[in-house]
Amino acid sequence: MSDDVQPDHGDRFEVVDDPVSILLRLDAANLSLSEMLVETLHAVRTHLGMDVAFISEFRGGTRVFRYLEGNFVPLQLAIDACDPLEDSYCQRVLDGRLPELIQDAALLPEALAMPVTKALPVGAHLSVPLRFSDGRLYGTFCCFSTTPDGSLNERDLNTLRLFAEFAARLLERHARSELLYAESHSRIRSVLEQRSYAVVYQPIVHLLENRIVGYEALARFSATPARSPDLWFADADSVGLQAELEIALIEEALRGLVYLPEQAYMSLNISPSTVLTGKLAAALAHQPLDRLLLEITEHVSIDDYGIIAETLEPLRKQGLRLAVDDAGAGFASFRHILKLKPDVIKLDGSLIRNIDCSTECRALAAALVRFAEETGSKVIAECIETEAELAVLRELKVNKAQGYLLGRPAPITAPVSNAFDGSILSR
Repeated sequence: MSDDVQPDHGDRFEVVDDPVSILLRLDAANLSLSEMLVETLHAVRTHLGMDVAFISEFRGGTRVFRYLEGNFVPLQLAIDACDPLEDSYCQRVLDGRLPELIQDAALLPEALAMPVTKALPVGAHLSVPLRFSDGRLYGTFCCFSTTPDGSLNERDLNTLRLFAEFAARLLERHARSELLYAESHSRIRSVLEQRSYAVVYQPIVHLLENRIVGYEALARFSATPARSPDLWFADADSVGLQAELEIALIEEALRGLVYLPEQAYMSLNISPSTVLTGKLAAALAHQPLDRLLLEITEHVSIDDYGIIAETLEPLRKQGLRLAVDDAGAGFASFRHILKLKPDVIKLDGSLIRNIDCSTECRALAAALVRFAEETGSKVIAECIETEAELAVLRELKVNKAQGYLLGRPAPITAPVSNAFDGSILSR
């Protein structure tokens, strides 16, 4: 398990007579898996008056102590310690040689024959299996005291079962999360190793001069499952491989720069987190930075704009231009514009779609154009798909644009011209 560190709590959940109330409060608490399970063990141990409570996992004939709570130091129990499953109370309870509820282990020949009974010693003992929803056995949920307890009854055992069901639900959720993580990590690692990606380039057109001034490099993936690039990058981010994937795509995109006209630039996408890794400078080494535009793509607020600006400053001094992508898509993009002071502001497709019939979209786009004029930034409109949208952008004095109406993304494997069929623009 990756979440086995036991928390040191100064404050505990107050134990009340109703176990259901305890579990409801635990379920609503903002705690990690380890904290939740240790608090669960503490609650049940205190409720039943036991010395020790633990959760064990069965692995290959061994019992592994995953979570412990109580006075277990003198008993020489430890997290991740393991012993043969066959030598444990847990196995004997599961196969019926010992009952789930034991008031006094010394009165049972099967328990008394086990060295651990006298070594700890074990007095009272309760143990129930931990099973996932599909019936798979994880291990056991146990508690015991070093002295007998003749007051324990079936109601106490049912209380233990209730807490065990809660713990099993948490463990199953965590196991599922770990499985999904492993699958995602393997999938992204395979994409990187097999180079199951490619780059296509979409032209950026100067509307007044009727010429292509740049190309945006866009990722495409051939791996399964078939899905959009943003989902691939989100998958990579979830397993800590986003930076590696983004840098790999940037390096792939730069291979196409030699095919572009010298007066055309290339636009590259990158997330703030990848900028902060420091790997960008190496990827752009020996590249003509004055022909590159870096698009910061992120839909959430950045914690420290100063660090990002400081990281990019040496590259910007060498000619690299900076763009804020998806402007108008949310509050975060406006913060990016204010804090990063980009050379280019790219109007998000959500503003452009139906801008010809949406007063709100037109007004926001106009405000961003005026802001760019005041701050010396350039504006590029994305996702142009209709002539009506194009007409509105021309009225707003947006001079550069890209979209399916002006040119679809395509691979580049040979030198291209910056010539542009301006018939659309002349209508």
